[in-house]
Amino acid sequence: MIKIENLTKSYGDLVAVKDISFTVSPGEVLGFLGPNGAGKSTTMKMIAGFLSPTEGQISVCGHNVESDSMAARQVIGYLPEGAPAYGEMTTSAFLRFIGELRGMDPARLDARITEVVRQLNLSKVLEQPIDTLSKGFKRRVGLAQAILHDPQVLILDEPTDGLDPNQKQEVRSLIQGMAKDKIIIISTHILEEVHAVCNRAIIISGGQLLADATPDALEARSRYHQAVTLVSPAAEQIAGTLKGVSDVSKVEVEGHQVTAFPKAGKQIFAQISTLITQHAWSVSEVQLERGRLDEVFRTITMQGGRS
Repeated sequence: MIKIENLTKSYGDLVAVKDISFTVSPGEVLGFLGPNGAGKSTTMKMIAGFLSPTEGQISVCGHNVESDSMAARQVIGYLPEGAPAYGEMTTSAFLRFIGELRGMDPARLDARITEVVRQLNLSKVLEQPIDTLSKGFKRRVGLAQAILHDPQVLILDEPTDGLDPNQKQEVRSLIQGMAKDKIIIISTHILEEVHAVCNRAIIISGGQLLADATPDALEARSRYHQAVTLVSPAAEQIAGTLKGVSDVSKVEVEGHQVTAFPKAGKQIFAQISTLITQHAWSVSEVQLERGRLDEVFRTITMQGGRS
């Protein structure tokens, strides 16, 4: 596993990461969330061995990242933000160069290059200089070098940055396919990515860990959890009726959209569905809200309190 204990990183008087502790086990895909400047990239660089912590310990698969750095790096695949590469190299030459740096056996390296090129659909740019690639292809080349040696641990900083919707889906499917026997940490500001690939999420802000839970558990903190939203041209009339429902605590109207919020511990979807039928309301959409992760994220990071 990855074990992080009391991790702190300071630059003079600036504390970028403050006393963070958590563990990550095989099979977990951990979403690392936070606003810009929260300390996400700094933490990931320390886990990957690119930055030394001011205080605290990091262990990756039993190897201390500082005292046993080479052994730790051998089990880590790292995609940094920006993914620097040698622009004059072709994709093929760059991947071979990375594999040789890692000391990979030539036969295994050939097989792994073939595999990652297939997984990331890089065949048409194999002989193209990296400087001439689109941002999306550069990002995929960066991901290819991170997984080339089939590492036990993947640390991915904004892995789908610059990709179009189809490419994002391909990368997310790839991550899901690798997740069963690896430890994967993904830094992202795209909340839909947490739903798509993560089974756990950490939120940090101001360098401090503020929340650590499953995406579903975080959504359950939302005031929209178990609320019912419907769309109708008769929104105001419907809202008036819903305010009289005993298990409804509050009703909000925005244009043609009505959202009814349940009282604590109550379920209101069935009651509202019955009312729609009884009153023959013209409703184009009815949705039972899971909760809104963006709202939870804003609440946690703006309050800055540990939860």
